[in-house]
Amino acid sequence: MSKVDVLILGASGYGGGELLRWLSNHPAVASLRGTARSHAGKPFHAQHPNLRGLVEGAFEATPDWAALAQSPNPVLFSALPHGELEKLWPEIEAAGKGHGLLERLIVIDLSTDFRLDPAWVYGLVDWKPERMKGARRIANPGCFATALQLALLPLAGWKPAFVAVTAATGSSGSGAAPSDTTHHPTRATDFRAYKMLSHQHEAEVLRTLAAEGWEAPLSFVPQSAPMVRGIFATAQFPLPAGMDAAALKAHFEAFYKGRFFVRIVDGSPRVAATTGSAFADIAVAARGGHGAVMVALDNLGKGMAAQAVQNLNLALGLPEWTGLKVAGGYPG
Repeated sequence: MSKVDVLILGASGYGGGELLRWLSNHPAVASLRGTARSHAGKPFHAQHPNLRGLVEGAFEATPDWAALAQSPNPVLFSALPHGELEKLWPEIEAAGKGHGLLERLIVIDLSTDFRLDPAWVYGLVDWKPERMKGARRIANPGCFATALQLALLPLAGWKPAFVAVTAATGSSGSGAAPSDTTHHPTRATDFRAYKMLSHQHEAEVLRTLAAEGWEAPLSFVPQSAPMVRGIFATAQFPLPAGMDAAALKAHFEAFYKGRFFVRIVDGSPRVAATTGSAFADIAVAARGGHGAVMVALDNLGKGMAAQAVQNLNLALGLPEWTGLKVAGGYPG
């Protein structure tokens, strides 16, 4: 197994911390570094106390491109806030060219910046995973987008007339910096909708579905839930004539056959069963010509960092579960 050397931009946030956690035990990772200008010089565990005694290293103020260029297999993860990598990209390209690094550098971005850019491979692992092999520029999907696409892709061939989706997310999905509407104390005993019918993840979802022949309008209402981690999404739609619950479940089982981190479960999926893991759990229901698909996943895991590591594995030609075979911490 060829070893890689990893640099994480924006390693002090939740996504950066999850990347450090997963990659520190990854058998293909030879070295691990991370930048965070405001925390430069501090050990990783100063921001991520769960890593104390397990992940050595300190935040660096700026990327050391010369050091990364010494690696035969360099990898760059960006966990920067939305919009930041796109601003820095000309500088990164110049540094990469200057150090003879750019063409062999694998870049995986966790933000929205390049998800609609055709020059980047859209990293929804469970949709045509063969696309990832050898990829050098990967745009990791959004957390809501991952849940919605896992629910809806198996339906694309049926061309449903209409689909309505509601999805609740935990407070960590808003990042480490609190705001009036995302700070956990303001939502811990509350439940509300936001960005109704106008969430930014719709664009990437609709693009993927369109590539599979999807023509239906999508009605998506995201919700703010009183939990820290997790997404629970429910999609409702008209069923093809004569389809019952058993046939719907069989359809999903066949669609995701061989996809290790997608589990088809009975009853309702449980957010707590996926917390801290790379798994997405899916269940279905049907009655009277109407169907429902429910998806539970960890927004920081399968919806973010763990899926990014899956993308790295497939880009390197490794089994997708490499370094990721970890159960969630049930109960959450």
